[in-house]
Amino acid sequence: MLPAIWKIFENMNHTVVLGIGNLLLRDEGLGIHVVSRMMEMHLPQNVEVVDGATATWDIVSLADGADKLIIVDAVKGGEAPGTIYRLSPDDITMDEEEPLSLHQINLLQMLDVCALIGRKPLTVIIGVEPKEVHFSMELSPEVEEKVPQVIELILEEITEEAVDSQASLQ
Repeated sequence: MLPAIWKIFENMNHTVVLGIGNLLLRDEGLGIHVVSRMMEMHLPQNVEVVDGATATWDIVSLADGADKLIIVDAVKGGEAPGTIYRLSPDDITMDEEEPLSLHQINLLQMLDVCALIGRKPLTVIIGVEPKEVHFSMELSPEVEEKVPQVIELILEEITEEAVDSQASLQ
């Protein structure tokens, strides 16, 4: 049963929550762990939750028809493990010595392709600083404890979009 609060969001813009990462590389699998948990939640029909794994090429097809794209990934920003980031694609530059995201190059290229073909939705990247990237299917404790906060941030993004859409209808 859909919680009553979500009913007002059912006819709003289409939002895609895309978890990307490699589930076999510990904290690099953050996006997959997050969307796996979100797939068990009761969300409005206009919210699509997708396990994108490492297939960033899928962003082009997912962006088609989406008004908002929320990407969840491990992000190397140089802060303490478990630090949560909220970024736009413009916050990530190719001039960095080290990539900011472990999928940075492909992710940014795919978002550019979306823009070129006129299908680039409003995009938000929510990431967490990884502690360890090595063979393991479990998140480190520092990253695992941030998963509920990441999900809450995603729900806030969904709600914000719905509230903005409702305001523009009035």
